[in-house]
Amino acid sequence: MSKVVPSDGDRNRDRARTSARRALLAAAAAVLVVLLSLGDGGSLVILGALAGLAVCAVGAWWFLAHRGALRVLGAVLAVAAPVAVLVLFLSGGMWFTALAAVLLWALALTCARAALRAERRPDPAPAAARPHPPHRRAVLIMNPASGGGKVERFGLVERAEALGARVVLLTPGTRTDVAELARKAVAEGADLLGVAGGDGTQALVAAVAAEHDLPFLVISAGTRNHFAMDLGLDRDDPSRCLDALTDGVEFRVDLGDVAGRAFVNTVSFGVYAEIVRRPEYRDAKAGTALDALPDLLAGGSGERLDARADDRPVDGQQALLVSNNPYATADPLDVGRRPRLDRGELGVLGIRVDGAAQAADLAVRGTLSPALTVLASRRVEVTATGTGTAGSIPVAVDGEALTLPTPVVCTVRPRALRVLVPRDRPGAEPPPPPLDWRRITALALGRR
Repeated sequence: MSKVVPSDGDRNRDRARTSARRALLAAAAAVLVVLLSLGDGGSLVILGALAGLAVCAVGAWWFLAHRGALRVLGAVLAVAAPVAVLVLFLSGGMWFTALAAVLLWALALTCARAALRAERRPDPAPAAARPHPPHRRAVLIMNPASGGGKVERFGLVERAEALGARVVLLTPGTRTDVAELARKAVAEGADLLGVAGGDGTQALVAAVAAEHDLPFLVISAGTRNHFAMDLGLDRDDPSRCLDALTDGVEFRVDLGDVAGRAFVNTVSFGVYAEIVRRPEYRDAKAGTALDALPDLLAGGSGERLDARADDRPVDGQQALLVSNNPYATADPLDVGRRPRLDRGELGVLGIRVDGAAQAADLAVRGTLSPALTVLASRRVEVTATGTGTAGSIPVAVDGEALTLPTPVVCTVRPRALRVLVPRDRPGAEPPPPPLDWRRITALALGRR
């Protein structure tokens, strides 16, 4: 009698079910630990901890949205509130309870994410990748100033030329029409375009590559390299991106469009866009932001944004982020990664905080707070009401400061861009789906 060997799918389902059950047990244990501590003043300590979280959020809001004495008071509260909570737990004899609850909850989250990862089906995007034939006339545009000098530090010019590519170096401190350079390269017979630079430069050349249906090579020589990260490229060693010239695969991704200009990552409106356009921002990012935020958040020079995502109104926002495909998380401070770049959708993240109370609500409830709006859309139209320049608003397109006439329309061009990447690239493990305890429960019970 032959032995039945379980398939990979069966093993994945078993792992998902086991991890989900462990997650539920750990979560139940964390809740039980908290409930058992409610006697003998424990409930007051827990309420005090929640109050401390709210006070910390209020302090952070005052620090960001005001100047002078109120900003100083906000800084004191933001630091003192967590310290007071720690002292409260220690003096109440609940430090062990708090530690146990935190560790159990961390275990529950770890197991829950492991269950979702095990359940997830393989991403179909890599299956669509195809080997790229050897290039004949690759042209790579490189910005020596990008990323603090990564082009020189990693020897990108020498390595690219050794692999047969022609390199066009930008002149630091000089404004250059990068798109025109790319068009000239195409006119001279280039069969592949690439960029070593920031995401803003990547987008300009990507638009030309998409226009002529040429493959596009991303070299992670910028500062943050969000686009490279979502393509699975090595952000620590941009020279590895050049491996695609000899051993590459090609697949298609979406390209965003804002008022006729391409973007590969995000378009930001409101607070962030106002800060980015200030001349001093490039040399002193943190200082410029702290100086500008009180006016922008507390109703000074900052405009409120009204938008329409497909047919849904999104009104009165202080900040609005439109991304080329949705990000995995809705955390405005860390949007993380985009699991896919070929869904034909825009991600929409809106923020509206009208005061300290709403800031506290956002801190306590997170993505469940009405201060956040999270949507997916194919078309976003943005206007503004405020005291800014009549008929136009500041916009940050992949980190580049622009001023565009209203209404500003964002759309997405599905699979418009052919990207060439190395066959062997480090990538990053795709994030799991949003944590859904109903889904975890269904997995634990063996339901599909």
